[in-house]
Amino acid sequence: MIKKMFDIDRSDMAEPATVGIVGLGLIGGSFAKAYKAKAPGYKVYAANRTKATLDRAMAEGVVDGVLDENTIGECDLIIVTLYPEAAVRYIEDNRQYFKTNTIVTDACGNKRGICSEGFKLADEDESFCFIGAHPMAGSQYSGYEYSKADMFDGASMILVPTLTREDEITPRMGMIISRSKTLLAPIGFGEYKVTDAATHDRMIAYTSQLGHVMASSYVRNQLSLESFGFTGGSFRDMTRIAYCNPEMWSELFIENRDNLTKEIDILIGELERYREAIDSSDCDTLRRLLDEGTRRKEKITPHD
Repeated sequence: MIKKMFDIDRSDMAEPATVGIVGLGLIGGSFAKAYKAKAPGYKVYAANRTKATLDRAMAEGVVDGVLDENTIGECDLIIVTLYPEAAVRYIEDNRQYFKTNTIVTDACGNKRGICSEGFKLADEDESFCFIGAHPMAGSQYSGYEYSKADMFDGASMILVPTLTREDEITPRMGMIISRSKTLLAPIGFGEYKVTDAATHDRMIAYTSQLGHVMASSYVRNQLSLESFGFTGGSFRDMTRIAYCNPEMWSELFIENRDNLTKEIDILIGELERYREAIDSSDCDTLRRLLDEGTRRKEKITPHD
């Protein structure tokens, strides 16, 4: 397991480069808008399943042209913002067009599957470079219309390299990490975390996926339909991410089910401790549990 943070070097932000973005949804659209707003010297090509969205992005000046077999070879960086299976299929179908040493990455919420296939394809091709990526920013909404140029400002970008053995990054992979950081610099990330795919998926099950399960479960209570006039900030905070893309999150949950079900079991155990203390009017235990939660929150608040 590796956990590293790289300082942000913005000195190369103005270096001309060409970026290809596959998928102009919330994340892909935000990447495109960030590049055009913050690095006008960059050229941005894009591919999207719905032509109307691609046409809109081009009309708005967010995208310079269509990403296809004629333009893929110009790209220094290709960001594939599709669901995992579709992302792998895109890389496999188009790798013959990548120029030598093109950085190819993704934005998938789980990393073991996409990284395993991406590294394998890069090894077979021996031309392009693959590195897993997961920008830690987003919205409860989906689609190009909700994308924005400042989506990733100050956010963490997780990079997932391949390792020859635990904790060892080869010189070539070190170069790929460095080059990825340079090409991504205009986006505005606040930090880069480097870790392995297994650690990423274990942590994301807790920091992201469990929260979506909790929010969805919480609003399924019948009282949510009777709650108008009774809600405040706590209700809004708890329910914000219940509004989500069911297709995408279902795929992420199932793909990461070993980690996510473990976290759900841990949460159920904690809820049972609170329930038992409340049911038995055990104020001492309840105060202790609440105090432990408060102190734990105080420890992690600086990282919010």
